[in-house]
Amino acid sequence: MTWNGVADMTGTEPETDGPDVPRPGVDGPGADHRSRATPELVLCAIDEPLALAWETVPEKVSGPVRVHQGSVLDIEAQALVSPANSYGWMRGGIDALYAKAFPELEQRVRSAVLASHGGELPVGEALVVPTGEPAPAWLISAPTMREPGEQLPPDTVHPYLAAKAVFTLWSTGTVETADGTYALRDVIATIAMPGLGTGVGGVAPETCAHQVAAAWDEVFD
Repeated sequence: MTWNGVADMTGTEPETDGPDVPRPGVDGPGADHRSRATPELVLCAIDEPLALAWETVPEKVSGPVRVHQGSVLDIEAQALVSPANSYGWMRGGIDALYAKAFPELEQRVRSAVLASHGGELPVGEALVVPTGEPAPAWLISAPTMREPGEQLPPDTVHPYLAAKAVFTLWSTGTVETADGTYALRDVIATIAMPGLGTGVGGVAPETCAHQVAAAWDEVFD
């Protein structure tokens, strides 16, 4: 499904571009136009405990996964992940940082949630909206909680559900641009992901890392 440049994970199987069709946000001189099997995933953390937990993920999965200790905004990525709430409010945690960096982003997310999901994007689903900047061009909103500021229980599986939604959307989603409709996997080469639910949600870093690795294996292995 697409909506004014927004794709969600309920979309149809994407069409891949021909060898001579440029892909916005990705292509340049000498770029490889073949569809990717996986994105490059950059796991980002400011705090040491999450950074150390993230380090276990590349050891568990196959594919281009690496860790960056620093801001998610440091990464040269085509897409950022927002571990959002189901209503698209971006007032706390990493979402507040995104909203400050991209002033129209919160309204775009909320409008997309309203248009595509009746005002509530369930945990386990994801959508993508343009940031309004050339890079990173896209934000993938994947709720880890229903309500803003919700505390998640110790046995939560929400990080797994959110990560799986991100990876599934990348694999099967499409997006409309001024140049046409593209498969997300042909537009997004690198995804920068912060902790999922590890801030206000209170999820233990080790739990988050384990569940993101499990979601990667579920979608890509």
